[in-house]
Amino acid sequence: MVTIIAGTNRPNSNTLKVAKYYQNKLAEKGLQTNLLDLQDLPNNFIAEDLYGKKSEKFENIQGMVTNTSKFLFVIPEYNGSYPGVLKTFIDACAFPESFYDKKACLVGIASGKYGNIRGIEHFNGVCAYLHLHVMPLRIHISYIKNELNENGQLYLEDTVKFTDQQIDKFLAY
Repeated sequence: MVTIIAGTNRPNSNTLKVAKYYQNKLAEKGLQTNLLDLQDLPNNFIAEDLYGKKSEKFENIQGMVTNTSKFLFVIPEYNGSYPGVLKTFIDACAFPESFYDKKACLVGIASGKYGNIRGIEHFNGVCAYLHLHVMPLRIHISYIKNELNENGQLYLEDTVKFTDQQIDKFLAY
């Protein structure tokens, strides 16, 4: 099973648009995926699901994560790194069965010109600790607001070319 994780809980995020773009592209190639939008985490997630007994809603998310063999993370830049909700989500997931010796693909997005290079590197360190094997080809999409058309689709030629290349490598990974 493949799960795409939209790495923020911000409503109407460009992260979710990019995650759906990847989901659609993978479906075109015959791969059905799950999409986990961190907006779907329980409202009381930090108080009730992080360190104690998990809620039924989080148990369902945990089941999906446990049954996933490959993850595709779409991660926006937040203050020069990645969102705290993504780290909190990782911390709440069962260790080691959630991520240990599974595979991951990383996509960074940002409003600025570096496409969350630093945040992807920070997250890569967490992946290494979890024994989550990260595919070497990472994509960093800069100026994300200019990259998406009115339908929320990536459309600029170079970006489409590089994301297609990453998708092909992810399928083979």
